[in-house]
Amino acid sequence: MSQSQPPTTQVKPAGPDGSESHSAIPNGRMALLFMVMLVAAAGNTAMHSIMPSVGTALKISDFWISLAYSWSALLWVVCAPIWARRSDQRGRKAMMALGLIGFIVSMSLCAAVLWMGLSGWLAGAWTLFLFAIARSFYGGFGSAAPPAVQAYVAARTPRSERTKALSLVASSFGLGTVVGPVLAPLMVVPFFGIGLTGPFWFFTLVGIVVLVLVRLRLPNDEPQYAARGKTFGDPSAGANASDAIEDAEDRDEAEPALPEDDRPRLKWFEPRLRHWVIASLVGGHAQAMVMGVIGFLVLDRLALRDNLTEGTGIVSLVLVFGALATLLAQWGIIPRFKIGPRAATLSGLVVAAAGTAILGAADTVVSLCLGYAIASLGFGLFRPGTTAGTSLAVTRAEQGQASGIVASVAGASFIYAPALGVWLYSIDDWLGFGSIIAVCLCMALVSWRTLAGDELLTADRKTAE
Repeated sequence: MSQSQPPTTQVKPAGPDGSESHSAIPNGRMALLFMVMLVAAAGNTAMHSIMPSVGTALKISDFWISLAYSWSALLWVVCAPIWARRSDQRGRKAMMALGLIGFIVSMSLCAAVLWMGLSGWLAGAWTLFLFAIARSFYGGFGSAAPPAVQAYVAARTPRSERTKALSLVASSFGLGTVVGPVLAPLMVVPFFGIGLTGPFWFFTLVGIVVLVLVRLRLPNDEPQYAARGKTFGDPSAGANASDAIEDAEDRDEAEPALPEDDRPRLKWFEPRLRHWVIASLVGGHAQAMVMGVIGFLVLDRLALRDNLTEGTGIVSLVLVFGALATLLAQWGIIPRFKIGPRAATLSGLVVAAAGTAILGAADTVVSLCLGYAIASLGFGLFRPGTTAGTSLAVTRAEQGQASGIVASVAGASFIYAPALGVWLYSIDDWLGFGSIIAVCLCMALVSWRTLAGDELLTADRKTAE
């Protein structure tokens, strides 16, 4: 499969009789969806590869650097479900644009604040405080884009193909995690005093370009009318609603609006979603702890605290290997072997535990890259598994809300887990890594006993859609 152009994704919207007819998300439109996810992932991973060096230059403790993301993550948890519900009213395109605006504003403000701190205009503590505030724009408004993209794809994909389709969406994020660390060291330039803030300015400009393309090239999908009669929560409502949906070349597939008060709201721990949310939340904490520690681990194990330029390059190299392993899982293993949500979740947690064990013992560039790659391969299987499981647990009409829950749970993993991982690592290396391994293996055991089987999940159920 080519990495330069995502394949056409087959979708089967419900027909008037409740059956599913074949159509496809065009390549051009899928590429735009790809770019929305990719730019945020690339910018964020570029930032993560730079921040350990920035913290060292500002003489700020590793713990406080990792904690600076917490407020943004908390806002993400709160806001993602709100924007997901809003996308059902205003359309997916509007929420994607809002998310991109949040990303652009956040990256530009972060760049300005860090530039002032590194230039000596701000004390380290004030720099970190203002950085956390600037970062909150991404948590508050950037959280609008991923649920909108996921809901767009999930609502147009049949149950039997949804794991593959959502893995493709997740892989756009994975591709961004390759691009970001590769470009970050190249953007650290001495010109105009930009230095370590170069990647922030660069991805601000990239975000502006993607926003313009989305506004100009992605068809409008604002709901054209309010739904009448049965609500979307009714399994039989799909057939009635689809009768009024018209296809047009200059407009996306319309999705009828439903008054906010009439739409049943999904809860995190309602019976259909409970086990998938628990798996995603607990496993996500393990992933966040690994991501929080990795940059500082590389600087420490390779004794690069006094050589920040080289340190930034090596951190980026390790992150690239992890991102490539994630893509291997999402673009290669899952679609090639048709792995279902339960199998992807369980195998991902076990592989992630093995990779973390290798990472804990690593003390060379090769072993660090290998350990992080294996751990990332595991999380690259785990994350699409829980995402698809959550999507398949609800009806097609509930995909917007389900995507909001997925995004919110993912954000919850980053409220305190990165800082917790760094704190445990600062006390003792194996206290940190042993905790991560224990979390992965315990969650795998619990999930093996509680998650629904793949055959049941992926069976096409016309009345439920």
